[in-house]
Amino acid sequence: MRLSKATRSALAANVTQPASSAVTVGRIVHLGIGAFHRAHQAVYTQDASTPDVGWRITGVSLRSPQVRDTLAPQDGLYTVTERSNGASATRLIDVIDTLLVAAEDPDAVIAALADPDTQVVTLTVTEKGYYRHPATGALLVDDPAIAHDLGGGVPRTIFGFLAAALDRRRSAGAGGLTLVSCDNLSGNGALLMRLLLAFVERRDADLAGWVRAHVTAPDTMVDRIVPASTEADRAGVATAIGVDDAAALVTEPFRQWVIEDRFAGPRPRWEAAGAQIVDDVAPFELAKLRLLNASHSTLAYVGLQRGHAFVHEAIADPALRAFVIAQMQEEAVPSLTTAAGLDPAAYIDAILDRFANADLHHRLDQIAMDGSQKLPQRWIATVAGRQAQGLDSPKHQLSLAAWIAYTADAPAMADDPLRDRYAAIWADAAGDARRVVARFVGELGIFPADFDHAALGDAVVTWQAQGPEAALRGAIGEPVA
Repeated sequence: MRLSKATRSALAANVTQPASSAVTVGRIVHLGIGAFHRAHQAVYTQDASTPDVGWRITGVSLRSPQVRDTLAPQDGLYTVTERSNGASATRLIDVIDTLLVAAEDPDAVIAALADPDTQVVTLTVTEKGYYRHPATGALLVDDPAIAHDLGGGVPRTIFGFLAAALDRRRSAGAGGLTLVSCDNLSGNGALLMRLLLAFVERRDADLAGWVRAHVTAPDTMVDRIVPASTEADRAGVATAIGVDDAAALVTEPFRQWVIEDRFAGPRPRWEAAGAQIVDDVAPFELAKLRLLNASHSTLAYVGLQRGHAFVHEAIADPALRAFVIAQMQEEAVPSLTTAAGLDPAAYIDAILDRFANADLHHRLDQIAMDGSQKLPQRWIATVAGRQAQGLDSPKHQLSLAAWIAYTADAPAMADDPLRDRYAAIWADAAGDARRVVARFVGELGIFPADFDHAALGDAVVTWQAQGPEAALRGAIGEPVA
């Protein structure tokens, strides 16, 4: 028996069910509906509702129909199960009531965005969905998808969809929107607005002026580990709840959402669900990028080369655990900005506990995906900033070396937009590590133009010559057997 509105009453008594709101007071359109949104922003939105009033979500997949095809037979219902150290709690989520696939019905997506009832647009489109140059941050106007949308074709990118919808809203007098990026990008709201305006200005200068006056994009920081669900996860949930949930999600109890207090109009009372509405998100965002996200990437690229498959296995590796702690404490923490409510030492302790959760099977190859899009914020900015202060970053350099070594086996590595470029560089360099480093830094466009790559070349040579175990122990000052 599959989960749906008709079978909802058959759920086991231990499943927490929400009280349906009597009145819908606003609508959110979410672009890029996937597991993270459904375990994070959707949960906050449901918890911000009351039995009297609530908000509903229209979920949009930009390309694949998979999420729609999974959720539609279930009337948008799914469960979220929190697991930690043997404890488990499951709840039903019913806040998503409409599902669209942009590639199949782009006008329906534009209409949903332009609907006067829509007040907020949230986005989880990953780093590559912003079409920005990784080094300069400029809009990639020559990218085929952006060029197509600038030409006025049926939209393929978030900018094409947003521009078309905002033009309709302006013409209809429907008012502006709050655009809430929930992607792991530094200054994600400001970045989204800058790229959107760069796009719109090339299409319609008058519309760009309207966007400046009526649209806001607050910066945010989001945090929750949501691994891809497995068949075993879904089977275990089905046994526990009494019905089959093909969209079941398994995650950790921890969640965090910090949002800049800058909205264009009505919004859910997310703070009632535990979100932090603050004047400045930057210190929280920087801490997450340089502590949690950066450590995730280190565990991924080093851990995969150490034979580990999951985060909890990698953090249990003594040499790797000690290295990650040293990298955070010695190089990342000094680069952070102080802020009320931000305690780096306590945050590191919480991160380590979360990583060690063996009930959460977070795959390292999932984290390793799209490294070229993630590492500029997670590692390279830290190294470049410390270089500008005359400081070395040996731990971050070794992490970068592990990533570069990882790219040598392009067919086996996780998906990355630059995977073919990596393969070509390694082939042309004939295994010469310093040549590879020089070309990575000079040609990939993800390193600053003035990045000093001599220390990185040394780190890659060390990684290749000594291997992961010895290189890690050497980096943390431990004797090498």
